[in-house]
Amino acid sequence: MEGFLYTALFAPLVGSLFAALFSNSPKKLFVGIVTSALLGVSLIASLILLSHIYTANAVVNVKMLDWIVIGNVDIPFGFIVDPVSVVMMVVVTLVSTMVHIHSIGYMDHDKSFNRFFAWLSAFVFSMMILVMSDNFAGLFIGWEGVGLCSWGLIGFWYHKKDQERSKDITQSPFSTLSPYSSPSPSWAANEAFIMNRVADLGMLVGMFLIFWNIGSLQYDVVFAQIGGLSDGLVVAIAIFLFIGAMGKSAQFPFNTWLANAMEGPTPVSALIHAATMVTAGVYLVIRANEIFTVVPEVGYFIAALGALVAIGAAAMALVATNMKKIIAFSTLSQLGYMFVAAGLGAYWVALFHLAMHAFFKSVLFLGAGNVMHAMNDEISIKKMGNLYKYMPKTGLIMILASIALAGIFPFAGFFSKDLILEVAFGTHAYVIWAVLWITAGLTAFYSFRLIMYIFFGKENWSHNKEDENYQHPHETYTFVIAAMAPLAILAVVAGFFKEAYVEMITKTLPELDIHVTTGTFWMLIILTLGIALGGIALAVLKFQKDGTYFSETFKNRPCYKILANQYYMNHFWENVVSKPYGKLATFSWKELDLKIIDAIVDGIAKGIYSGGEAGTAMQSGNLSKALKWMGIGILVLLILAIVFGNLK
Repeated sequence: MEGFLYTALFAPLVGSLFAALFSNSPKKLFVGIVTSALLGVSLIASLILLSHIYTANAVVNVKMLDWIVIGNVDIPFGFIVDPVSVVMMVVVTLVSTMVHIHSIGYMDHDKSFNRFFAWLSAFVFSMMILVMSDNFAGLFIGWEGVGLCSWGLIGFWYHKKDQERSKDITQSPFSTLSPYSSPSPSWAANEAFIMNRVADLGMLVGMFLIFWNIGSLQYDVVFAQIGGLSDGLVVAIAIFLFIGAMGKSAQFPFNTWLANAMEGPTPVSALIHAATMVTAGVYLVIRANEIFTVVPEVGYFIAALGALVAIGAAAMALVATNMKKIIAFSTLSQLGYMFVAAGLGAYWVALFHLAMHAFFKSVLFLGAGNVMHAMNDEISIKKMGNLYKYMPKTGLIMILASIALAGIFPFAGFFSKDLILEVAFGTHAYVIWAVLWITAGLTAFYSFRLIMYIFFGKENWSHNKEDENYQHPHETYTFVIAAMAPLAILAVVAGFFKEAYVEMITKTLPELDIHVTTGTFWMLIILTLGIALGGIALAVLKFQKDGTYFSETFKNRPCYKILANQYYMNHFWENVVSKPYGKLATFSWKELDLKIIDAIVDGIAKGIYSGGEAGTAMQSGNLSKALKWMGIGILVLLILAIVFGNLK
């Protein structure tokens, strides 16, 4: 199995290096084909490993080489394939393969076609390093790798400037970033990169505490000894590790970068949101479950924060008009669900929802990419309508994915989301359950609000080529639809693999013992399905009733402006953090660095230089002057001898 491990791991790297050879060349179609094929090879190897782990009940652990060996420090470069990592491997490679194939069509006319695939495959390789490493140091290498690649991919169209789109609300005077504006891709890339570096400092501190007190970063060693540490120390380790997870998975208050990351090409959004970067934080908590299990109070905080993010992001999606940002807010909300499950100790449930979410969310983003291509890169849902007539295949796939997202039986989202609600109720976290239940209704509503305004109703665009809003919508390439089909099918049927998944995953992750009676179980299902179906019905009925944009009714109300401005979090970071820090940096530069530090250093240098210049008078070559200086020197030495002699 070792060969399959290396194949799954390094095939994306080979693809990235191959594409990089042609990065400065004109578009080469074979670059997209080769990188996609290599991702397919990685997928096949991952599936073979999954079969082996499931049937043989084994773990594949490989020490590739010694990495950091200094004194008592011994950190190998090793990898582990167990039930947790193999599930992630299959999800990452499956979604990535389909995204690569889709990208061949999406990036067809882009002059940087080859460079895009170099970054995209490197992104997948970094994620594979992250999930397959058998120690925290290796995980951190992949962690930073996905951060770097996300910076390159979000800012891929770095030549674009800030744009104003869909001015459908009044800009608040307290907002530094207009809610209808789109930042430049380079700005969005820098925001994501810097925000994650801030959070990553917390993760590094957590890793340092682990190594300082245990002497190792290997998972098996750390988890075996973590119970022997003091409660306060374990709490600190758990908190710092979770800070890192908050940055990657865009939890409050690090959530602002996620929506702005939509400035990258749409396949990038599908990959970041469905299977790679934003799920890395959830994976970290799941992988380090034996640390978080020791400190349940930290786990409950994680669950409470997840519930807050879930409903907060869902509320923002209610008023957004940017198609990709609506789906991005949905991702943020679903990440909240995952953290609720993990925080309450249901780690296998969190991983299950992560996998189910990857299938239907990737389809939604790829479908959004199809719509953008069909509508000349239009992003506002207010300028669409009746596209199902022109794009029935894309429309059908996105409808199926939206039903799965809403959690309707028997689609995949029902099985995982219902489990999380059951866990919340069964662990007596009734407030969290109520928040998630309300969020389920909001999710169903905004999902079908998106569908209705894109694919049905009035055409808010023109067939007349002379009009400013002229569009010629059309279906995408057949092979692009074919790439989306497997993900759409899994969004429908993946939930039925739940029993096999539970059988395998609970050999590594703990089972959560919750007590829910049969009557309560069915009541929870009915309540969850009821509010989800109600949300769908409300979206459809509201649309059919008058065809107006839902939020027009609430446009001038404070709650609408708060949601449209994303709770003024951009204002907070800009005016409470960035500007004061900038002023402090400017003050330090002008007043401390230039006037004090530089003045001292320059003064010493000038003094030495002036002394040297003055000393040249002693080297005039005049004998009488030389004798004079010698006499002065002897006199000084005698004085010093007398002074120090008396001191003794």
